[in-house]
Amino acid sequence: MAHKPTYRVKFRRRREAKTDYRKRLRLLLSRKPRLVARKTLNHIIAQIIEYDEKGDRTVVSAHSRELVKLGYKGHCGNLPAAYLTGYLLGKKALQKGYKEAVLDIGLHRATKGAAVFAILKGAVDAGLDVPHGESILPEEERIRGEHIKAYAEMLKEEDEEKYKRQFSKYLEKGLNPEDLPEHFDEIKNKIDELY
Repeated sequence: MAHKPTYRVKFRRRREAKTDYRKRLRLLLSRKPRLVARKTLNHIIAQIIEYDEKGDRTVVSAHSRELVKLGYKGHCGNLPAAYLTGYLLGKKALQKGYKEAVLDIGLHRATKGAAVFAILKGAVDAGLDVPHGESILPEEERIRGEHIKAYAEMLKEEDEEKYKRQFSKYLEKGLNPEDLPEHFDEIKNKIDELY
């Protein structure tokens, strides 16, 4: 800790590395709802949040666990799941009358092709208007899971045991990882049917 009398203690959430207040202020000054995109190791969370003086209000929410209820058998923390969660959020938001938002990735790094930008692409493809640059979005092949399919095919040829270990959760749920792109399209169509 500093010892001088002019030292000012930072806000608690800043000290805990949970909130960047300068970035938050810039987002709030836009006066638009925020599309909050968060990723954990095993799940994806997307929300539309409005500012309120008493505290932020979550008005629309989507979680990758909802995809499982729709029949999704893949991993809930990868790029296809991130896109589908964003797509689901976009459809829900349009149904509730929200047509635009600004992206809030919090303390996540803005890495090209990251899962938070897959959420953004899903929401934009659903019809939500979110300002963004096209260069930061992941490629269509990665969003559909083509890279997972290619890796699974290569691993199956080289080492069957490693393949079974690596994709054990997929195989337990009854999904061959080589079929992930087709399964992705199937779940996206189910979301379209629901909303």
